[in-house]
Amino acid sequence: MRATQVSGDASASMAAMPDHPGPAFVSLDPTLVEALVLHARSEYPNEMCGVVVGDRPAADGGMALRWEAARNRAASPMRYDIHPDDLYRLTVETDDAGEVFWAIVHSHTHSPPRPSLTDIGLAFYPDALYLLVSLADPEPSLAAWRIVGGEVFPVELVVGKG
Repeated sequence: MRATQVSGDASASMAAMPDHPGPAFVSLDPTLVEALVLHARSEYPNEMCGVVVGDRPAADGGMALRWEAARNRAASPMRYDIHPDDLYRLTVETDDAGEVFWAIVHSHTHSPPRPSLTDIGLAFYPDALYLLVSLADPEPSLAAWRIVGGEVFPVELVVGKG
């Protein structure tokens, strides 16, 4: 499993963007990453989805606590739609525990881990990260993004202790 990195040129231009909402990078536990990949593979050929629950938003220095898989109501290889029952349950559970949706996660079955125009249009959680797991290559890849007001900002992802 590899974390997709921003290329050198993109990193330089990202550093020059004063309006990047942060964080510049996040760290995920390898066990959590493996759970994302296993879920993506189990849902293939359809996209998988779910949330990473955190203690507070990543941009505020929050940490990922756990992965919560959800059903993809769309049951499609081209898009995801977190089942409303799962979304309601997860919202209540995280609110009751004083936690947040640290990241919204889904997979791309045949394309790189970059948000599509559809993904950008459906990014309803501006405080959350958007993690994408790609199964397009034999070795899965993972990338993190912030999507705020229709703008997409790359977030460097480190797998392991940060």
